[in-house]
Formats: sequence, structure tokens, C-alpha cells
Amino acid sequence: MEIRLLGPLEVVIGGRPVPLGGAKPRTLLAALALEPGVIVSGDRLADVLWPDRPPRSAVANIRTYVHGLRRVLAERDTRMAERIENRSAGYVLHAAPEEVDRTVFERRVAAAHRALEAGDRTAALAELASAEALWRGPVLADLPHGHSWSAALARLTELRLAAQELRTRVQVELGRYEDAVVELRGLLSDDPLREERWTQLVTALDAAGRRAEAFAACAEAERVLREELGTRPGPRLRQIRSSLASVADDEHVPPRQLPLDLPDFTGRRAVVDDLVGLLRARAAEGRPAVAAVTGPPGVGKSAVAVRVAHAVRADFPDGQLHVDLGGTTEDPRRPVDVLAVLLRSLGVPAISTPDDLAGRSALLRSRLAAGRVLVVLDDAADAAQVRPLLPGSGGSAVLVTSRVRLPDLAGARCAELDVLPLDEAAGLLSGIIGAARVAAEPDGATAILESCGYLPLAIRVAGARLAQRPAWTLRRMAERLADERRVLDELRVGDLAVRASVALSYEQLPGTAARAFGGLSLLGRARFPAWIVGALLDRAEADDVLDLLVDTHLVELVGSDGYGEPLYRLHDLLRVYARERVAAEPRAVTAAAVRRVAEGYLAFALAAADASPASFFGLVPTWDDDGAWRPPRRTAPAVDGASWYDEAGRRGVTAVAQAAEWGHDDLAWRIAAALAPHFDLRAMHDDWLCTHRIALEAARRVDDRRGQAIVLRNLGQVHLCQDAYGEAMGAFESSRALFDGIGDEHGAAIALAGALTVARFLGEYDVALERGERALEVFVRHGDRHREAALRLALGAVRMDQGDHDAAERWFEDALVLAGSIDDRHRAAHARHKLARLARLRGRLAEAHEQLDLAIAAFDALGDQKCVVHAHQSLGEVYLHEGDLAHAEVLLGNCLVAHRRNRDRRSAARVCGLLGELHQQARRSAAAREHFEAALALWRELAAGAEVRALTERLRSVAT
Repeated sequence: MEIRLLGPLEVVIGGRPVPLGGAKPRTLLAALALEPGVIVSGDRLADVLWPDRPPRSAVANIRTYVHGLRRVLAERDTRMAERIENRSAGYVLHAAPEEVDRTVFERRVAAAHRALEAGDRTAALAELASAEALWRGPVLADLPHGHSWSAALARLTELRLAAQELRTRVQVELGRYEDAVVELRGLLSDDPLREERWTQLVTALDAAGRRAEAFAACAEAERVLREELGTRPGPRLRQIRSSLASVADDEHVPPRQLPLDLPDFTGRRAVVDDLVGLLRARAAEGRPAVAAVTGPPGVGKSAVAVRVAHAVRADFPDGQLHVDLGGTTEDPRRPVDVLAVLLRSLGVPAISTPDDLAGRSALLRSRLAAGRVLVVLDDAADAAQVRPLLPGSGGSAVLVTSRVRLPDLAGARCAELDVLPLDEAAGLLSGIIGAARVAAEPDGATAILESCGYLPLAIRVAGARLAQRPAWTLRRMAERLADERRVLDELRVGDLAVRASVALSYEQLPGTAARAFGGLSLLGRARFPAWIVGALLDRAEADDVLDLLVDTHLVELVGSDGYGEPLYRLHDLLRVYARERVAAEPRAVTAAAVRRVAEGYLAFALAAADASPASFFGLVPTWDDDGAWRPPRRTAPAVDGASWYDEAGRRGVTAVAQAAEWGHDDLAWRIAAALAPHFDLRAMHDDWLCTHRIALEAARRVDDRRGQAIVLRNLGQVHLCQDAYGEAMGAFESSRALFDGIGDEHGAAIALAGALTVARFLGEYDVALERGERALEVFVRHGDRHREAALRLALGAVRMDQGDHDAAERWFEDALVLAGSIDDRHRAAHARHKLARLARLRGRLAEAHEQLDLAIAAFDALGDQKCVVHAHQSLGEVYLHEGDLAHAEVLLGNCLVAHRRNRDRRSAARVCGLLGELHQQARRSAAAREHFEAALALWRELAAGAEVRALTERLRSVAT
């Protein structure tokens, strides 16, 4: 037997529908089928059958309807009459779960959720499709719906809506954008008031490259919600619209990122022609092409790739992209990061960019398949770095350069470059210094080329020197290059020597330029701004020196930073030589240059910390050394903290280590402490720990007790972030003792406030309150209203943990008012988050939603993604308490990924427990047990006795 409720009521036996009679018996059967195996009282049946007022004969009529139903069922199968059983309390319908389409639907949706948990999106999509196929229309579409069963029908309808939205979400995640768009448009035509569907439609359209339609859909959603509901779209849809608007201005301009093609490019005709032919043919056929140019350092791989790319520009009208993969650096760029850059260049807003490698790679393939785009990937480390960046279909192409062979790059046309043949090498030299000079001294030109080993880089450097020295004969240059003592041992290709060319260029530099060139090698492989050269030379302006280094190809201009200032880099081959040269300088001279660079870096770091969008409870140092080197005003604009860190702040670990290595301990600890707010904002705990451990030793070496106290306070904070409570408490107490020792009451209170949080996390509430009240008194006395607001939040959190909700609310409200009065948006957002958690504990879920919406919007505007994650966790918890399991599961699942990435064990334990509750509510016992066990393991690691006991008891309930 099949009982079909998801549409008009049907009962099918033996493959044929059963005629059930009129509306009354059909309604009675539907009421029983909604709760198979459950006794439905006669009174409830009467309410369903006669919503207004049952007749006096209601009981007799119900018997008659039941008798009729048994009779028509028995006509198909005599055993079916027993399915409707009369009990003293009412009637019950006996049906197995697989016989009722409603139950089958719920099981298939649950199976989809399990598949998603296992990472199998394809299986989840199949389950959701089969679940949707069960629906033939609205629930019990042919029967009147009375109030007595409206809740049950509404729940089924809402489950279907959630399943539909989950299915379209999975389609987008799998890159099936067109399928998702078609389905979402159909769903919105039925119900245009569900904002989540509008959000998914806009995301799918944008991911499919249909940005104009995405923008129009945003506008339509706003209109519908405003006219029909009188509301604005939620934060996520508004954020997507903002992202779309931010790229709308340049949407019609395909990216044109190719570097300048060298005007004196010479030779390589066979390779260039072969690659140009391949790329053009594949583009015309609408098939993807992958080509790789490999060879030794300095052989001209990038020059060939750029020449080929310029030759085929017209064949790829939808854009030409160029990315340096940094394969020869100590830290090659990760494919997931490169994908973000490529997608942004193709117009994908950050909000629409997936977080994981697979998602970004799939989205790039979709974008490349939609047009003809050329992607040049320069300096690949290996094939594994390149594979996620390749097209899968369509007429786009990828051109790769690498120092290593790439035989495992399947399907790629590989061109391996060797040194230039004599005629092409002579042509290159002629292009640089003029054909007349080469013709006048053919033997000298040949000797130069032989000494350069026919390597393009060496020829180019030597030619640049000769071009600047028109009085020199080629024979004189050849004699200098022939000196094998100048050979660069570390960079050889067979017996090829490069050092002679580099040395010649270096020896012709003025003293200031030579010192700058050597000093630049100390910076590692990172890009650097112009002010660095001024710091190395102890000059406010050094543009003339930098221009000379660029003109002689010893330094390369590679772009600009977020403020429009040019950025440079030293070529890998030249950096090795420069490092050898600087090693010959007196250590004191080099140390002084390193100090000036560190002083300039510290000035920027302090400005960035001061401009940080988020509040930091730890300590940032002061620095008032009037004799220190400072960047000139034009290279030190008003710093946007987050933007500066994204470009320069990532060199923080190197800057701290280098300052300490060269004996500048006073700068080392200050740079580390100045970077702490950014480490906190970005949850970069490894860099935070590394720099501060170096900094602590540095502060101890110079016996700077205040410096030690500041670094220890910040170390305590990062230990706290990683749930290392013992280390955190030790650092906070040591910091407090040092501050007390130097008579700094305010600093001691800041350390004491950190100890408050440790005590709270350990459940030592009385200790936490005592420490907090002592610290609060100091902050009030010193007029530190920002930390006063933060401490009021901390004390409220202790009271909330104790269950004293009224006291907690007073603390939180006071903090919110105080934060507002001093325009501290970050702490105001924290206060709203705390009030939302309190409202949820009190069952005031609408209030919790309102506060969380405000908090999330504020954190997002401030760029504090860590706090956004925690607020989303609270929002997921609210949804869980509302019974909206679908939304709760999505939010909590994303939060768990983020907490694990940040190694935030406490938050991860909390989310695992919430997911366990969710699965338990959904009757998914295995999944519930798995998440409770994961939470229990984490709480045990954290020695959280109360949570361990609670989870142990909860697991027993799942087991039974």
C-alpha cells in the first residue's frame, strides 16, 4: 500500500488507486495518515471533519466513514481492512514508514544531510531530487484545511521549502549554475517573498557570469520585499548587492594584465611560432589549451611567454590574466590564494568566492568555459600548483613558465628552452647596444657572448652596461667577463657562468647605488616599496638611485600597493650575488642599515595598529625616538590598518626576526607588539606566537621590563585564543608582576583583565569577578573608557555563565551605552552579541535575531571575520532553538570549519555539541552521537569538568 499526502490524497494498492469516496472519508483518512501508528481521538477527528461545530451524530458518522474506508480497502486486499483499527481512545492507521510518502520524503532529506556531512555533494543532490519528486502539489491539495491540522501541514510545507533551498544551494556549490537559476526562478514565481531564494539566485547568476541579471535580481528582490512586506533585504543580500555594485563600473572592460613585451626580444622563433599556433588553433576550435615553457634560470622563459601572449591577444578577447606564482621563492603562492586573485580579476566579488580550493577551482573553470581567456602563470613551483588553475572546457588557454620540467602536467604542450644559439644571442646584443658596434668588433662580441654562456639574462645585463658606456670597446668588456673569479657558482647551467655579467653591472654602480643593491638582498624575496632604499642609504629621498637600479635591470618594477606607491623586487639570480657583496661590508654598517629599515617598518606598523578597525585589549607599544629614521611624508600616507597589513604586514615575522638577528632588540619587540592587533584580527596565531617569543627574548636581552610586560600580556592573549589556559595565566600573571614592579597600575590592570577571562573559562567565577572589579576600578580612575566598556562586557559574561541574567543584562547594557558614547563600534558590536546570547537564554528569540543582525553587520563592516564567525555561531544556536534545523545546520557547520582552522578548541567543542543537539532533534542518532563524542573529546582536552559531565549524560540519552 502507498499513502500519498504530498499533493492530492491518494491510496494505491497493487499499483492502482483506491476510490476513497467523498470529502469526509478522505479527510478522515488523511488525518490518520498524517500520524501513522498514533491514536487519533474521536474529538480530534470531529474537529478536522467539522471545523465549525460537529453535529450530534458526529460519532456515528465517523464510524460510518471508517466502515466505508475499510470496505474499499478490503476490496483490493482483504488484509487492508485491518489497517484502520478502532481503539477505546480513538482510531489508528497502521502503515510502515516506507508506505507513506511524507515519511519517505523526510528520510531522503535526512540522507542528503548525511551525504553533505560526508562531503558527497553529488549524492546529496540525488537524494534531494528524489525527495522533491514525491511532491505532486501542495499537501492534501484536494481537501479543506482546518485549524486543527494546519500546524502539521505548515511543517511539511516548510520542510519542502528548506529542502528546495538546500538543493539549489548544492547545485551552486557543484557549479551547476544554470540548473540552479532555472529552478530558483520557478520557485520564486510561486513564492517571491522568501529572501533566501533571492540570495541564491543572485549568487548563481553572478557565478555563471551573468552579472547584469544578478544586479537586476537584487533590485527585484528589494522591490518585492519593500512592496509586499514593507522590509529591507537582510545583511547578506545587501552585502552581495554592494559587491556587485563595486565592480559594476569596470564590468564591461575585460582584464588586460600582460606585462610589457620586450621591444628588443630576439630569437626563439620556432618556440614562439609553435605555441602561437597551438593557442590560436585551440581557441578557434573552442577547446582549452595548456602550454608550458621551462628551462634554467635566466634563460628567458617569462620573455617568451609574454611574447606569445601578446601575439595571441586578439584570439582571447575576454581577457588576458597574468599571475606570478612565486615558485622559486621560499613560500610559493598557494593555489587557493591564486584562484581568489584570478576570480577577482574576472569580476567575481569576494562575497561570491567559495572558501575551499575545490569550490574556487570549479568556479574558475565555469568562468573560463564561458569565454576565451588567456591566463599566464609565471614561475610555477610544480604541476600540483598549476592543476587547480586550469580550464576544463571552452576556448580558454593557460601558458605556464617554470624552472622545473612539468611532465606530470597532463595534456600540456611543453617547450623546454636552452641557451640562445650564436646568431640569436648576437641579435640580442645588437638590439641592446646597436648593430654598428657589434659589426665593428665581431670578435669582441663573440667573446662577450661566450663569456655570458649565451644566457639571455647575462647578455642583457652586460649589454645594458655597454649601452651606458659608449666609449668602452667590446674587447675590454670581453676581457672583464673572461675572469672566472667572477663566476656565480650557485647559479650554473652546465659550465655557464652568470656572475661575470652581474659583477660588471655592480662594479659600474655609484657607491650609493651599490650599497642599496647589496642591502636589498637582506629583505628576502618579498616585494618592497621605494622608501626601503632611502632607509638603507639613510636618505629621505632615493628615487635617483632606485631609477638607476631599475634602468640597469638590477631591480624590477612589479606593481603598486594599495596607496598607489610603486613596488619593486630583486630578481632571484641577482639577489644571491647582492647577498655575497653585502657580506663583505663591515657588519656595523650593515647593522645600521637594517636598523633604519626596521625603524621605518615600525613607524608603519604603529600607524596601522592605531588605524585598526577593531579594538584590541592587549597592548601596543609607544615609540618616541626622535633620532630614529622615519619614512618621508609622501610615502607615509594615512594608513588603513587592514590594507597596510595585507601588503606589508605579512613580512612581520621576517621583520621581527631580522631586527633581533642584527642586535636591534629594542625594535624587535616593538614591531612584534605593534603587529599584535592584526594577528588578532586575522586569527594568525602562529605568526603571533612566533614573533612574540622572539620579542620576549629580545626585551629580556635589553632588560626592558615594560617591553617584557607588554609582550607577555599579548602572549597571554594568543594563548587564550588557543585555549592554552595554563600558559595564558602564566603570561598574564608575569605581565602583571612586571607592571607592578615598575609602578604601572594601568598596565597591571590590563594584565589582570586577561586573567579574569582565564578564570571565567575555568569556571572560577568568584576569582574572575574579584579580578574584574579590581581592574575596572583602575580603568575608571585612569579614564580608559574603551577598556572599561570591554571589562563591563567581561563581567557581564561571568554573571551570564553563573545564571544571573538580570545582573548580566545590566553589565551589557552599560557597556553598550558607554561604547556608543565614545564611538567604539567594535565594542558596541560585542555588547549586542552578548545581549543576543542573553536573549536566547531567556527565550526571547526575536530580540536575539535583532541584536545579532546588528552585531554581524558591524563586525563585517569592521573587517573582523573572527567575530563574524562567533556571531554566526550564536545565530545558528537561535535557529536551533526555533526548530529551523536547516538554517542552523548550515551556519553551525561553517562555524565549525572556521574554528578548526583557527584552532579554537573551546568554540569548536561548543559547536560540536550544538550540532549533536541538532541531529538528535532530527532523529539522526548516529550523527548526533558522532558530534557529541567530538565535543566531549575537546572538553576533556580543555579539562572542562562541567561540560564533560553534561556531554557524558547527553550521550547516554542518545544511546538509549
